Amino acid sequence: MKNKNNRFFGRKRSERNHMTQDQFKNNPLEEENPGAAQAPEDVAADTAAEATEAPADEAAEATEAEEVDEVGKLREELAKEKKEYLFLMAEFDNFRKRSLREKSEIIKNAGENVLKGLLPIVDDFERGLKAADAAENAADVKEGMQLIYNKLVKYLAANGVKPIDPEDRDFDTERHEAISVVPVPDEAQKGKILDTVEKGYMINDKVLRHAKVVVGQ
Repeated sequence: MKNKNNRFFGRKRSERNHMTQDQFKNNPLEEENPGAAQAPEDVAADTAAEATEAPADEAAEATEAEEVDEVGKLREELAKEKKEYLFLMAEFDNFRKRSLREKSEIIKNAGENVLKGLLPIVDDFERGLKAADAAENAADVKEGMQLIYNKLVKYLAANGVKPIDPEDRDFDTERHEAISVVPVPDEAQKGKILDTVEKGYMINDKVLRHAKVVVGQ
């Protein structure tokens, strides 16, 4: 095929007859289409590159599939952990409510038991009052009252209630309440309890009622 840029056909016949071999080889047709005739080594290189790219693509797809599986497993584990967490929260809430209910029942029953134990003492007081109306001897009435008092004190002690020792003369703000301060001439009596106006009580090593005392100053 003729081409105006062809170095061979674009010359005169006399010029074509005198062209050298090198001039004839530099054909613009070859320059215009350099990939028309590819060298065998280039074809082999392309084939090798394609063969290398194929396993790489397969490895990438396999890695992506593994990542998808791992994400799915993590989601399943998260759902399982969330379910167990909600179950534990429900169990804890039930335990808390049950504990509060049991505690309330214990306090209520304890109060009922204490009051129930006082009823026999009330009965003794009622009988003592009736006996006092008919008694002619005050000593008999006093003896009956003393028996009831002793019974009450014993009952309180059985429930952990004991009086603060009134003979203790060392003033302690944790157990005593000073309702009055009296000047004393003796330095040894300063800060000491001079008199107990109202007895104090402890319950299980805890102050139930502070003793009201008079303190020397």
